[in-house]
Amino acid sequence: MVALGIDTEGVKHVLGFWQGVTENHEVCTGLLADLERRRLTLLKNILWITDGGRRIIKTWSTIHKDRNIQGHLAKKYRKKAHRRFTTALEQNDYKDTREMLLDFEKWLRAINESAADSLMEAIGGILTLHRLNIPVLLRKTLTSTNPIESMFSTVRDCERNIKRYRTSAMAQRWLAPVLLHCEKGFRRIKGYRDIPQVLANIEAIHDEATLQAA
Repeated sequence: MVALGIDTEGVKHVLGFWQGVTENHEVCTGLLADLERRRLTLLKNILWITDGGRRIIKTWSTIHKDRNIQGHLAKKYRKKAHRRFTTALEQNDYKDTREMLLDFEKWLRAINESAADSLMEAIGGILTLHRLNIPVLLRKTLTSTNPIESMFSTVRDCERNIKRYRTSAMAQRWLAPVLLHCEKGFRRIKGYRDIPQVLANIEAIHDEATLQAA
């Protein structure tokens, strides 16, 4: 499992990695603890994006969730489900998006209960970017795991040169320089100029929540 960070200037950084059999809560916790040991401060205004692993963190890549929902449906329903889901997310207003997703949930419920449950278990995370009022260009970047998937593509290309892994330590020694090599080809993410405003929006939400709790 690899953590990729994006700073306030829109520059991507490989933060670290942790070994595990599969993506799960324990491996994720180990990775985050290792990042903190190496002096990365995990502040409350960090926006997390994952591929939707249920036992990792409840913030979702909408592209992965779209695929997950379609995976529950018969083929004849998939195109319409995709269209309804993406149309809802194309709305700029949080309330409009939420209303369209709830209508989508009703439509799914009549077809496949599990598909509807899959949507509703993630609806809070799906709506996060709209709730933060993130501008369209930056929102498109953050609705997928593409920034890290492109890095994994480079890793897979380099991996072809490795014929045999003797030990776990060898795998780590190989992966670390490859990830650093990937960093050299990173570009700033699209919409990065809006990141400071997004951070301000996150702070405003936290302040509002604090006042309501007081």
